Amino acid sequence: MPMRGVSEKELKKNFPHLLKELEERKSGKNKPPKMKIDKGRGYDPSILDFLKRCDNDREALEIVDYLERRGEITKAYATSLRTRIKEEGVRSFGEKRAPGHYFREFG
Repeated sequence: MPMRGVSEKELKKNFPHLLKELEERKSGKNKPPKMKIDKGRGYDPSILDFLKRCDNDREALEIVDYLERRGEITKAYATSLRTRIKEEGVRSFGEKRAPGHYFREFG
């Protein structure tokens, strides 16, 4: 297995472990480990994700107010969220998410 002016004898002498690993991979004995995919990378939680972490309607309304003040949601969307919270409650958006939810979800 000569490589650009380097003989197999020189490789065995200078890099015996590297040569062994290359030969094992070529024969299929030593396959490289599978890469782990980080499913949560780049996930940007929406306002609904934040609302699902609230304990009560008061906290949910505070989050809506905060995100509206910051310009992250429109006034119309904030109004519709407030109406839903007041009429149906924060649990209408889904079950409460416990601490560590995203670690379990994307873990």
